Amino acid sequence: MEGEISNLRKPTSGHVYFTLKDEKSQIRAVIFRYPHMQKSLSWSRPSRFDLEEGMSVICCARVSVYHPRGEYQLIVEAIEPKGGGALQMAFEQLKARLQAEGLFEPARKKPIPFLPRKIGVITSLTGAVIRDILNITARRFPSVDILIAPVRVQGPEAPAEIIRAISDMQEAGGVDVIILARGGGSLEDLAPFNDEGVARAVSRSRIPVISAVGHEIDFTIADFVADLRAPTPSAAAELVVPVKRDLAASVEKLHMRMLNHQRRMMERLNERMALLDARLKDPRKRIDDFRLLVDDRLERLRLALEHRRAMIRPGLHHLEVRLMHVSPLSMIRERRFVLENLRKDMIAGWDKEVGRLKNRMESEMAILDTLSPLAVLKRGYSIVKKLPEGFIVRVAGSVPVDGDLEIKVSEGSLRAKVTEICRE
Repeated sequence: MEGEISNLRKPTSGHVYFTLKDEKSQIRAVIFRYPHMQKSLSWSRPSRFDLEEGMSVICCARVSVYHPRGEYQLIVEAIEPKGGGALQMAFEQLKARLQAEGLFEPARKKPIPFLPRKIGVITSLTGAVIRDILNITARRFPSVDILIAPVRVQGPEAPAEIIRAISDMQEAGGVDVIILARGGGSLEDLAPFNDEGVARAVSRSRIPVISAVGHEIDFTIADFVADLRAPTPSAAAELVVPVKRDLAASVEKLHMRMLNHQRRMMERLNERMALLDARLKDPRKRIDDFRLLVDDRLERLRLALEHRRAMIRPGLHHLEVRLMHVSPLSMIRERRFVLENLRKDMIAGWDKEVGRLKNRMESEMAILDTLSPLAVLKRGYSIVKKLPEGFIVRVAGSVPVDGDLEIKVSEGSLRAKVTEICRE
């Protein structure tokens, strides 16, 4: 059937729903994620490209009835864009998407090493490609190491093997560059190298990748993502290693140029040294002249110092005499004698004052002792206190009969009880 896509829906289930219409009629259609039948036009799956609104397509489908609404619908088993193959449409769509993401930008491409120590080759072991690569590298640089990762290069299993081989190359260690190669073929044969997973594996590779897929006129997505595109696998082998004989000849040529340059440099230096040697006088005569000059200056300096010492000596003697007269030692001795006398006078005055104050204190203590109530108690008197208040009894009537008293005498005190109050 042929028609135009409208009302396109792509739910999360993975199924695709749309309406197929032309100028006169329309019918609902569905592409299931896992179709039961895949046939017609040798297609291996219903769609290798992204369906878009308004796209004209040719599809192979069977008619079914959707019972809940009683409508006819098409179950699409294979579909192609009208006017172009599905593989070409998928190629163009993937190329546009990856280009928009920046995977083709020259700034992200890694430089290819000039002389790799180990080359990784990802290709089939059964084709002529691997023999061409081994023959060319052995002829150009026999000592280079080749690490081969055998993979399928066509068929549905090929993309997964290529992705795994690229990952294994990252872990192998020592690989400086990778060649991803296969011979020519149809667009269907080159489909693994137009796979999105392969393209992203190439872009993630830490090792530079050379894409050598098909003939010179063939282009794949891997060519655009790779760090370098070779028109053929043989050209990739020629690009990845230089010719050893040419390198040896270049090294020998550079070696001879270096020797000639070094010889010319030595000749120029010898000529310059000869000129300088002719200009340079014998330094021993200059050294003898300087030695005589130094001895003369030392003698003149010694005489000048002795003359200066003789001139200064009388002045120093005069200053020494004056210093003796104004020396602080005699003044210090006088001040020390005065201080010693003052110390003795101060000690004598202090002792006299202490004696005077001691006599005065003893006199005042005797007067105080005569006025002390304790002295009165010693003469036979006593002090009577009312208990429990503890105030001194001065009037007999202030204490009731049977009242308690404390009588303080010269030594100790007595407890008494009032039995009778006598009023005289």
